[in-house]
Amino acid sequence: MEIGTVIEHVRHVADVRTDGTAPTERLESALRDVGRLEAWLAGTKAALTSLLAAQVSFPEKTIADCTRGSTRDAINDTARAGTLDAAPSLADALDDARVTVGHVDAVTKATKSLDADQRDELLGRLDTGLLDIAAVATVAEWRRRLAMEVNNIQRDDGIDRFERQQRATSVRSWTDGEGMWCLSGRFDPVTGVKLSAAIDAATNALFAEQTPTTCPTDPVEKQRHLNALALAGLITDAGGTGRPGRPEYVVVVDTSQPDGAGGPEVDWGIPVEVPHRVLAELMGDGRVETVIVRNRVVLHAPGELNLGRTTRLANRAQRRALRALYSSCAIPGCDVRYDRCKLHHIVWWRNGGRTDLDNLLPVCTHHHTKIHDAGWQVSLGANRELTITFPDGTIHNTGPPSRRAA
Repeated sequence: MEIGTVIEHVRHVADVRTDGTAPTERLESALRDVGRLEAWLAGTKAALTSLLAAQVSFPEKTIADCTRGSTRDAINDTARAGTLDAAPSLADALDDARVTVGHVDAVTKATKSLDADQRDELLGRLDTGLLDIAAVATVAEWRRRLAMEVNNIQRDDGIDRFERQQRATSVRSWTDGEGMWCLSGRFDPVTGVKLSAAIDAATNALFAEQTPTTCPTDPVEKQRHLNALALAGLITDAGGTGRPGRPEYVVVVDTSQPDGAGGPEVDWGIPVEVPHRVLAELMGDGRVETVIVRNRVVLHAPGELNLGRTTRLANRAQRRALRALYSSCAIPGCDVRYDRCKLHHIVWWRNGGRTDLDNLLPVCTHHHTKIHDAGWQVSLGANRELTITFPDGTIHNTGPPSRRAA
């Protein structure tokens, strides 16, 4: 889009916005111009992101600082920029507002399930008519079309469909804006049939004669509610043994932070707000482990925290102790939850590093790849102050970790 056209759109939008009597047709015209400007800005941001990535080793932090966003958003920005760099025709379509940023992100997501050759095949199809479909399709329609293209590409890759479905099996969890813990999963058909049968059987067994008072009145929502309770029962009870599903709660006692009543600050480690009455019941049913910290140093934690060279993998005690120090990835600005992080050896295992608490750092998959493949060097101070040295020689220092930091 030419800069003159951009300015023309901006002026039109500004004029309509200040016109309190603008008719519907003019408002719709202004909204269409807003869409064009959003597409142009997204394309421009992607181009700037690519230029920045060629000059700095940690572009995500710079982007987050400049846009006042999160590192996670910045990672998505760099992924979008990578897609547009690999598909110039798609970049041109975004710049001209023939597609939206949602169309671009759908392409990025579609390529994640493909290997390099398959990715090139999908992006190549954009230039043979597929992009024309995107120009007239909604984002939802475009996603469905991409899914069909991906299936067609994978159908010829020599991998059986069921094997591919097994590889695609996954579960993710998150906490939503209402404080509800959410679970979503995708399973291959065989596993899905088994899970469905188990949930149905548990639902019938538990609620055949009576239903809990928490049930919604809507029949569809009622069934979903009962299925959710049955699934929770299957997982937490583990067939009546009570062992695998027994929850563990890590209570962090920070002796360097006052609680306002003359005692140390206590964090019960529950990611959602829970009434004290219910909290007491939870703790009674679970296993409670206490970790005591002071000035971001672990003073006490149960279990063996130093394994030396006996094993490369960290044990539960070490993960528990580090949970008391970190709420998320240790890289500043990254908001990937601690539970989604890997424990990285500061001195790499293959270089003689030990599986000791002082040599372990929680990092997300994205930043773990940066450390291992992009030349990032990390080191820790006496109070776990983090120093990152980038390949271009720049150094980034942070203070001790904070469990409140995102």
